[in-house]
Amino acid sequence: MRALADFIMRGRMQAIVVVAGSAALPMLFWLCAAAGSLVLLRRGLSDALGVLVWAVLPALVWWYFGDPRTLLVLLGSFGLALLLRNQNSWPRVMLCSVGLGLLFAWALGVVFGEPIAALATELQKVLPDMLSDAYQQLSVEEQARLGALLTPVLTGLLAALLQITTLLSLMLGRYWQAQLYNPGGFGLEFRALRFSPLVAMLLLVGMLIGPSLGAQMAMLAPLCSVPLVFAGVALIHGLVKQGRMSRFWLVGLYVTLVLFMQLLYPLLAVLAIVDSLFDFRGRASRDDDAGPADGEG
Repeated sequence: MRALADFIMRGRMQAIVVVAGSAALPMLFWLCAAAGSLVLLRRGLSDALGVLVWAVLPALVWWYFGDPRTLLVLLGSFGLALLLRNQNSWPRVMLCSVGLGLLFAWALGVVFGEPIAALATELQKVLPDMLSDAYQQLSVEEQARLGALLTPVLTGLLAALLQITTLLSLMLGRYWQAQLYNPGGFGLEFRALRFSPLVAMLLLVGMLIGPSLGAQMAMLAPLCSVPLVFAGVALIHGLVKQGRMSRFWLVGLYVTLVLFMQLLYPLLAVLAIVDSLFDFRGRASRDDDAGPADGEG
């Protein structure tokens, strides 16, 4: 992967080839976003815009044929990369990704509104079998409210997947930047990711209270969970780096995420909230002089 990053940074033409080519190919929009983020993070907005234009063209073609993911992830990663370059704050990037997720949800509702509604209708039919006695104990009004939540929740889940993809693409671009110009810088940044108690509580409120504010606000639950889960993963990496946990925990973390995501995902969010209160990693060690990932600190 470092060889690819080095190729991207050799010149503008090489960057255009990778960004436009990966945007045109199916299922490589994440690579397009990562390569574009690398250019923006290292060279700035003025140089990145010349590359972005060539990536937007195939992304618009994909949107025309009914797939908005390439354009959404590309523009989303560019926006977050610009924020990261200007403010160098991963917590702010994570928080802004929630707003980005809302834009994703709106776009998905416009493009895939009917299929999502049809899927929600089918799910509503099987809810009595899925929830069995618990569903029968609900009143008619509560059953209707539960059914009304299905469409926005499904939309929010799809938007959260794009939100995660956007953040991972940005992280890959930042990792490439660190590999080329300051090895170890990205790891130092990511392991330091932690929210203040106020911000963590606000995200928790969005997860728990959002659905009660209205059917459309239910999509906040999955979107607000994403920053907390990333902070939970950063916590595990930080504890392993400090020697408080063995590296086996990292292997177990990612294996469990693949096999039992529905169980580990909320646990990581809870860990991030608790860490915001107690700061398990403590103050960052001043002995690590890797510096920022951009290699310019």
